[in-house]
Parts: sequence; C-alpha cells; structure tokens
Amino acid sequence: MARPEARSPISVILLYLALALSVNAADSAEVLAVDLSDAITPASVELIRQSIESAGETNASVLLLLLDTPGGGLTETLEIVSLLERSEVLAVGYVSPSGAKAWSAGTLILMSCDIAAMAPGTIIGSAQPVRLTPTGSTEPVNDSKTNNAIVALIEEKARLHGRNVTAARQFVQSNLNLNAETALEQGVIELVAESQEDLLRQLDGRIARNRTLSTAGAEISQFQPDIRLQVLQVLADPMIAGLLVLIGLYALIFGLSNPGHGAEVFGVIALALGLIGQGFDVNLGALFLIVLGMGLILAELHAHSLGLLGLAGIICIIAGTALFAPVSFPQWYLPANYQRSVMGMFLVPSVLLAGFFAWSVFKVAQARLRPPFQDQVASTAIAMQRLNPRGFVLFQGEYWEAESEGLVEKGESVAVLERKDRMLKVRRIG
Repeated sequence: MARPEARSPISVILLYLALALSVNAADSAEVLAVDLSDAITPASVELIRQSIESAGETNASVLLLLLDTPGGGLTETLEIVSLLERSEVLAVGYVSPSGAKAWSAGTLILMSCDIAAMAPGTIIGSAQPVRLTPTGSTEPVNDSKTNNAIVALIEEKARLHGRNVTAARQFVQSNLNLNAETALEQGVIELVAESQEDLLRQLDGRIARNRTLSTAGAEISQFQPDIRLQVLQVLADPMIAGLLVLIGLYALIFGLSNPGHGAEVFGVIALALGLIGQGFDVNLGALFLIVLGMGLILAELHAHSLGLLGLAGIICIIAGTALFAPVSFPQWYLPANYQRSVMGMFLVPSVLLAGFFAWSVFKVAQARLRPPFQDQVASTAIAMQRLNPRGFVLFQGEYWEAESEGLVEKGESVAVLERKDRMLKVRRIG
C-alpha cells in the first residue's frame, strides 16, 4: 500500500496563508458608496441602476446611498424604490453630511433602504406633495386617492423594515420633520453615525435580510458614473434644462426668420437636449401654445401689424413655458419652496428673453413707421467726433458714419445732404 506523500513545511505555510487571506477578504467585504444629491431626476434612476450593477459585478456586500436631496420626481422615486427592492445587494441609506436633508422623495427612499442612518444635524420629513397654483403660491395636494397611495407605500416600507409606522404616516399627512436623534428615539432609523467609518463600525454584526453584515474595516469605494450618465446629470439640472429649451425655441425663431446661419439646427439640438434633461411627459397644451407663439412671431417678421402679432406670440410663449415647467403633481414630489425655485428658473429666463424680443419687435415697428429717407434730406445731425472728412454723427437717435464737405468739429450741427449706402453726406451749418 502506497504511503501518502508528505507535505513540505513551506506548502503547509502557504496553505495557511491562503486560508487566512480568504477569511480576511470575506470579513472585510467592499462597500460601494453612491451620492444621491440634489433633486431626484431621471439621471438619479440611471445612477442607482448603474451603481447596483457595479456593486453586483464587484461583489460588494453593501450599497451605501449618501442622501442629500430636497425631493424630486415621484415617478423616478418609485423606480428607485423598485430597484432597491429587487437588488441582491443590501442598501444602507445614510443622510449626510451634517446639514444635509432627505425631504419628500428622499424620505421615501430612506424608508425603503434595508438600514436607515443619519448624521447628526440632518433632517428628514416634509413628504406631503404640494402643487403650484396659477397665482404662484403653493397648496397641499388633498386628493385622498393620491395621498392615501403615498401613505400606504411609506407605511409598508416602514413596516417591512421594522420601523415606526405612525411616524412614517405623519411624514405625509402632517409634514413631520425629524432630526437624527429624534428619528433614532422614535424608531424611524436604526443608526446615527458621525462619519462613514463610524457607520461601518456600527453596521458590523447587524442582520438585514437574514444576512449578517461584516463591515468592520471594510473598504469604501466611490461609484463613478460613466460619461453618458454625467452628461445626463448635467442636462437634468432644472436651470440648465430650462435654459436649453428656451434658447432652442428662440434659436429656431431666429433661424427660420434668417436662414443660412445654422441657428435653426442649433435650436433643434438645444431643444432636444433640454427635453431629454426634463425627463417628464410633454404637456401637449403647453407645447401647442409655444408652437403657436413661434408662428405668430414669425408672422410678425413678415407682416406689418405694428407688433401686435409679435406681442401675441410672446404672450403665448410665456404662458406655454409656465405650463411646460415640471412643477405640478404627480410629475414632481418636492417641498413648496423648491417648487417655487424651479418655477423661477423657468420663468425668469423666459420673461427676460421675451422682453428682449418685445423690444426688438418694437424697434422693427418703429423703423417701419419711419418716413422714407428721401423725406429726411436736409435734416440736421450732430457731429459726435471731428469730421475730417469722415466720422460719426448722431442722426435721429442713431449713430451714422458720415462724410463732410469740409472740416467739422465735434458737437457742431451738420445738414444731411444725401445717403450713399451706409454713409451720410453732410455739410457744416453756418
């Protein structure tokens, strides 16, 4: 019978080292952190989707959601909640740093995480949806069908994770706000942690989804979105998306009225990027008003209506932009003050651009009412600089290049003799 081959001391040592390293690797599993800050937009959904996929590919044991958000789209929030529920990776929501908040949609996302934590000095709550009225003020959404659906959802998330169901209900029904210490006392969250490292120490040994976390000494890696997602995050900013839509509209108007400069192409691209960034269903009525306004302004550029068509077009564009802004429920699930800010981001640039265009239409109408230049020969102008023989004169409120028959000093009056292209022929009076 053959005797088993004896193992060398070196091979035994290497075997023990391999076992020790594998045990340490299992005990110090990787944690993938992802920033969920600013408003919840379609880019936020893609961010969570990509981070969950990355966590699965790297065998991360925990997906750490760093929350600091005023709220956002209800549809997008529900998609994020669904992604977290279907994920095999444990989700830990952490409202941080100190001074951060997770209002409205942020509170619902926190309640959907397997473990909820907050840093000292942070706030959650204010989850009742509100909408803007036509006067610009806000009012709570009191539709029982809508509110009851949100209440039932947040209650179920609290019940599923063993949290205070009553407080969860009050987040929606009474706009309850809680700081970290009070939320911990009332059983709304599980942990209060000073830092991410402190959070990992407190997570170590906890059980979630029948799994025991082993996070002591775990490495925290920050999720880095790809280029496509970074671009989408920029476009999803309400101010940038709103400006792109408005610039696109006015570029289209300019391009269609003055073809050959490429403005219409730029307008289409800017408008498309703005709509992608908006990420909400297009209000057909608002879109009709905007298109009608563009048509009226184009008609004004080719008609003699004394600016009436242009004025009507400007009014249509402003009204359409106001209706187009994504501030009404259920598209957005935000506190009232943030909704007003978003509305301002849309309306202020629109009003400024419309005001500039109104001034332009007024100047065009004024020019159309001006008598022919032949009737203005022998009128007077003022030399704005020394004419020897050329310089500039002020003629009927406009600067004109002029050529004099003799030397004319600055400030002297001259008689307009004739016009050749863009040049006035003048003569000193007296």
